[in-house]
Amino acid sequence: MDGNTGAAPCYTRFVPTTRPRHTITETPPVQAALDELRAKLGEDERIDFAELVTLGAEVKVRRVATEDAATATARRRLAEMIRTGSFRYAVDVEGADEVKRLGLIANYDA
Repeated sequence: MDGNTGAAPCYTRFVPTTRPRHTITETPPVQAALDELRAKLGEDERIDFAELVTLGAEVKVRRVATEDAATATARRRLAEMIRTGSFRYAVDVEGADEVKRLGLIANYDA
């Protein structure tokens, strides 16, 4: 036996980079977004995936930062309400304690 397992030979030693590589599958939502972009670009222009990833990452970073800020604000407001007891609604302390103790999950279908 020559030791060949039937697998394709490794070609990565010829790839001129040591940087990570990624594969993207055109799932239906990805395909829809790319088709819309292709329609706007026209036939002569190719999609620059590095640019798409960079732009998408920048948007995602801004979105996460916004969500983090909103979460921090909500936590501060809740902490202040707990500290001062200034709830805008009635709090069922016994019910909250029961949920905490028993780990109950709401069943709205019953």
